[in-house]
Amino acid sequence: MANIKSAKKRVLIERERKLKNNSVKSEIKTYIKKFKSDLAVDVAKAEESYKVLVARLDSAARENVIHANSANRKKAHFAKLLDNAKASK
Repeated sequence: MANIKSAKKRVLIERERKLKNNSVKSEIKTYIKKFKSDLAVDVAKAEESYKVLVARLDSAARENVIHANSANRKKAHFAKLLDNAKASK
């Protein structure tokens, strides 16, 4: 551990941020799993879960939890899956 007071504070702040960031990333993974399971069952449900997933991805990108390009790439990937599911029905 650091000896300087400001360095000690920085370590504590980084711990808090890491916990928050990990929780947001975990939440995104949960919504991705929910979207994929909804997509396998019902396209209408998948559309609703897609909207929630996109909102969570945008929020995480805005808070710099994930990179904006990563969020956009994931949104495009899931939109493509949704479109393919709609077309096949």
